[in-house]
Amino acid sequence: MITQPKSKRFNQHVLTKYQIYNSIFITLPFDNIRNTGVLMPLLSEICENGFKNGETPIEIISNFFNKYLENPSEKEKIDLLFKFIQYTERQVVLFDAIEDAAFPIINNMNGKGTLRNTKEEAFAQNKKEALQRYLEDFKVRIVLTAHPTQYYPGTVLGIITDLTTAIEENNLINIKKLLAQLGVTPFLKEEKPSPFDEAINLIWYLENVFYHSASSIYNYIESNIYENKGVANEFVNLGFWPGGDRDGNPFVTTDITLKVAEKLRQAVLRNYYRDLRRLRRKLTFKNVSSIVIELESKLYQSFVNPNKKVITCEELMAQLLETKSILIQDYQSLYLTELKDLIHKVNIFGFHFATLDIRQDSRIHHQVFTDIVKTTHNNGKSIFPENYLELSESNQIEILNNIKGKIEVTDFKDEMVVKTLGSIDAIKTIQNNNGEKGANRYIISNNQSALNVMEVYAMLKLTTYSKKMPIDIVPLFETINDLENAEQIMEQLYSNKTYIKHLNERGNKQTIMLGFSDGTKDGGYLMANWSIFMAKEKLTKISRKYNIKVIFFDGRGGPPARGGGKTHQFYASLGPSIENDEVQLTIQGQTISSNFGTIKSSQYNLEQLISSGVTNEFFDSAKNKLSEEQKFIMNDVAEISYKAYCDFKNHPKFLPYLEQMSTLQYYAKTNIGSRPAKRNNSDKLNFSDLRAIPFVGSWSQLKQNVPGFYGVGAALLKYEQAGEFDKVISLYNNSKFFKSLIDNSMMSMKKSFFELTRYMEKDPEFGSFWSLIYQEFLTSKRLALKLANQTELMQNYPVGKASIEVRESIVLPLLTIQQYALKKVQEIKLQKNPNKKILATYEKLITRSLFGNINASRNSA
Repeated sequence: MITQPKSKRFNQHVLTKYQIYNSIFITLPFDNIRNTGVLMPLLSEICENGFKNGETPIEIISNFFNKYLENPSEKEKIDLLFKFIQYTERQVVLFDAIEDAAFPIINNMNGKGTLRNTKEEAFAQNKKEALQRYLEDFKVRIVLTAHPTQYYPGTVLGIITDLTTAIEENNLINIKKLLAQLGVTPFLKEEKPSPFDEAINLIWYLENVFYHSASSIYNYIESNIYENKGVANEFVNLGFWPGGDRDGNPFVTTDITLKVAEKLRQAVLRNYYRDLRRLRRKLTFKNVSSIVIELESKLYQSFVNPNKKVITCEELMAQLLETKSILIQDYQSLYLTELKDLIHKVNIFGFHFATLDIRQDSRIHHQVFTDIVKTTHNNGKSIFPENYLELSESNQIEILNNIKGKIEVTDFKDEMVVKTLGSIDAIKTIQNNNGEKGANRYIISNNQSALNVMEVYAMLKLTTYSKKMPIDIVPLFETINDLENAEQIMEQLYSNKTYIKHLNERGNKQTIMLGFSDGTKDGGYLMANWSIFMAKEKLTKISRKYNIKVIFFDGRGGPPARGGGKTHQFYASLGPSIENDEVQLTIQGQTISSNFGTIKSSQYNLEQLISSGVTNEFFDSAKNKLSEEQKFIMNDVAEISYKAYCDFKNHPKFLPYLEQMSTLQYYAKTNIGSRPAKRNNSDKLNFSDLRAIPFVGSWSQLKQNVPGFYGVGAALLKYEQAGEFDKVISLYNNSKFFKSLIDNSMMSMKKSFFELTRYMEKDPEFGSFWSLIYQEFLTSKRLALKLANQTELMQNYPVGKASIEVRESIVLPLLTIQQYALKKVQEIKLQKNPNKKILATYEKLITRSLFGNINASRNSA
């Protein structure tokens, strides 16, 4: 049978099915307005034609009302716009479900980047033993975060899952029922979720997706690469931030941290119990069934009576291994594969399921530490010298190297001190209940010095870990300056006898986190990515000098502007000068649901990440190494783009434009995340306090996607004007790293649509600023296409291109409504006596319009 091209498979299994099922959905009665479904395609057509003809959103929506409604009141107009938004949201869900169902059909599950393909390529090149040695240590760590980039409530996630299954089975009766259910299920969250709510939502993915996909990967590697010989590696680790990430989230408390850890433990025990129940029906043999029945009973007691320690992880594993031996010796290995699957799961997930990371900002730590010093002095404790706070940084570090004493949370009254020390106590409790992997990393956001690390070390030692410290301290470098200083800071730590002793106890490994989101916000797309690349090279070199194995943990968001896009291509492009024994990255929001939302998509994308490390190590390592000339060009391109971006960021209209012309101020009202939209409560917008998600998301809602391309055009233009464009063409063709950056930037541009906001060109205050952005977009697009020798954006990724085009067409009416409402709000605010009720209604319309676009883009923020 001849396999159809990928684009044809997409057309047949996604586009055609969407048209069929959407025609069913669009005619369903919804909320007593039967004609909304009929009017929806008419609005889409008017929007599409209107923008082609240069009409404004106000004109487009007004034309629609004039053409299809007879003398509607203001209330009738607004009510209908709300209905259109609700329809659009559900159309997005339908398209999500259809794409998820078609995932294994469109993607070659045994093709390039999969484990089977990697194994066959390695074995064909006589690299079997080398591959086995490499995989003994290599692993991928996916860290789930609750950053607010998706708003689907749990009920809707359930519908998506059921709808995906019904579509896979072509069960039309079920599809109709689920579409009807979708039509009447609320999408809106009336209240902000708590960090605990966020954790519960993400644990669903652990239980229903990663639990199965991670073990499938383990099973394949053991049986096909190691040929059923045991291997002491999990290959996939999971991390978890909801309930542990305190950075900028005042709602994360010690109690919530402990509750989340307990939920994780209960969830994994419940999954083990279910597996054992299934095994019990098969393992009915003498000397085996009694063990299984006993384990089943103990696991049940463990998750229904969380305060009672009925069985440990070590005891569970020992009894499973005993059962395995009996099956092999006495029963010809009957059902051994099914038993080994559970053994592998216990090896991967333990009693913790996912490691709960603790994170806080270095500036908060410093405030807390200052209070600790003052309070201990006032309480008569001589832990710190009287003049400690007046000492230089190096002298303070010297004191912390030899710190002794004991402090209790109850010694302090300051709320932040109590929360910070409470989180350290919580780590100890979690380790006692869930095992060391339950919580063994403390991440320091905005790390700017070696002192930041040693302050955390001292707090850990003074509170809970006076001797051995089973915790990795992870500095996070985010801004361009911090990335430049990272090498010097780490050398200072590696030269510190106290800290290096701690690293020796932790296996001579140091995890370092690098932040793509804030790096892009601070320095622009190209400079952020290049700064992280250079920082990784320097940190690898300095770590190797001190015999430390450095592990890089990338803080990535969904879109290319926040480190997203085609992530596996990025890791496959790094070359031998960057340590790559592990791939660690954060995933969040739509990235979780789009890349890891089903077992098949999760396994596929996890395999792609594993294979990216193997490819970089074995197949393309020499090719990926940048020459000195390539580095010079890459650095020059980054510097030019950095200057262009900084000039843009420092433009006097930059922040006012975001405040007045975008949806920035409405992000906090969406109730999709527990964390505040900015870092302080000031009414005045300060760029440094602005979080990366609403920053990037606001540009996405405008369909301008500035953080994903701004500065790219300026950099490439310099080479074109100098007659040296062949140099950047050569860099693009010969550097996978540079190629992945440009390709991801083209994805950002593909999701841009400046016709939506072209009316701003005539705005007396912001017209010239809009034109500045648009000109950089046109330049970036033209030169990126010239660089890649393409005529259309994403020309080499036809399925991704087609998916984006469908999604953008679905949300075009919604975006038009959003701009219409924004313009109405501006007009009402200019009135002498504005109607506050109407104003509030239009503002609510804006907020509601955010959701569908966020989900449709799948990696918009």
